[in-house]
Amino acid sequence: MLDLVGIRKTFNIGTVNEKTALRGVDLHLDDGDFVTVIGGNGAGKSTLLNAVAGTWPVDEGTISIGGVDVTHLAEHKRAKYIGRVFQDPMMGTAATMQIEENLALAARRGQHRTLKRGITREEREEYKKLLEMLDLGLEDRLTSKVGLLSGGQRQALTLLMATLKKPQLLLLDEHTAALDPKTAAKVLDATERIVNRDKLTTLMITHNMRDAIVHGNRLIMMYDGQIVLDISGEAKKHLTVEDLLARFGQTTGSSEADDKLLLS
Repeated sequence: MLDLVGIRKTFNIGTVNEKTALRGVDLHLDDGDFVTVIGGNGAGKSTLLNAVAGTWPVDEGTISIGGVDVTHLAEHKRAKYIGRVFQDPMMGTAATMQIEENLALAARRGQHRTLKRGITREEREEYKKLLEMLDLGLEDRLTSKVGLLSGGQRQALTLLMATLKKPQLLLLDEHTAALDPKTAAKVLDATERIVNRDKLTTLMITHNMRDAIVHGNRLIMMYDGQIVLDISGEAKKHLTVEDLLARFGQTTGSSEADDKLLLS
């Protein structure tokens, strides 16, 4: 479902701020893979997701989604293949519109989007059922303006909107990092259920090593713009945080781990 071959990206080439973020990354995801991505600050995690999404062009390499070469497709043209949830809860929703209106726009993705015909009773019932799964009380607030919701509620709503049309690829960029622990756990639980129910191919960046181990069927760790660990199957099931830190040290030859990674 996703193929990256020889992806390289350097920012500010030829200046004192030159920074190589991706160094020939190769990555293959099968249909339905749920891959967690972990690594310290500057490891290349967000650059990897932005390269896949088309936020900026890569310097070298190819990117394919579902067998389609999207390497040179603009971000807005790539969007039909991708659902994305950002770290900032404010980015995925329209604050001045109602919850049901936000969901209705997401449901009309790929069509001529308009709310002129209104939202049908059947659509409202569908949205209620979807919102019940989040366990955040939003199913009784369909007509509330999204701007009145908490950050966690908005992020959970963004997750529903990103997956409503079952994208070929779901990108989650530290989507629980800005939430309190209790709400983050609910959003992660909802993420797991939605991904498993719809068999969505997913890349999820996280700084939390425990979350990276618990969720998904595969874990990759990045360091200095490269994938240095790729663990799946039984090996991932028996992994611990201590194992992960030890393997990171063995693979990179470094005893240093990012503070944010350790504190998480």
